[in-house]
Amino acid sequence: MTRKEIETLYDYDEWATIRVLDVLEPLSEEQFTKDLGSSHGGIHGTVVHMFGADWIWFERWKGNSPTTLVTPEHLPTRQALRERWQDHFKDLKRFISTLDDGKLLKPHSYKDMKGNPYTQPLYHQMQHKVNHSSYHRGQIVALVRQVGAKAQSTDLINYYRILQK
Repeated sequence: MTRKEIETLYDYDEWATIRVLDVLEPLSEEQFTKDLGSSHGGIHGTVVHMFGADWIWFERWKGNSPTTLVTPEHLPTRQALRERWQDHFKDLKRFISTLDDGKLLKPHSYKDMKGNPYTQPLYHQMQHKVNHSSYHRGQIVALVRQVGAKAQSTDLINYYRILQK
């Protein structure tokens, strides 16, 4: 995997995440916070989990190994989520700009939240982070529909179609 491919993948991830955040704006507070029985409660819990996982992976790439999760109490509002994500996207872009193809292929060690050590090529971890986000964006789409609101497509192919225009 090349840096150019990672840049494209992360541009897609940002585009898709912003689309999800835009869908959340018109929701009522009850719709946003309602426990819908999903793995992270509801919409708020799932979107916070998605951000938290993004943050944890980025910290690992910087040499840190967080041992706690970001919780809905840390990001209680849609505005707080959007602001944190905007800063996060800027930090990621700066980080990615420092990479070359060799760094992406090189094994990168980290510890999971329980302290277990792992080593994989950096690009595997970076691909996983985007895949994880895609999975949870799909859950959020389902949850948004559950509360009677309209979702937007965040499919990768739709992003590629936009690039072709």
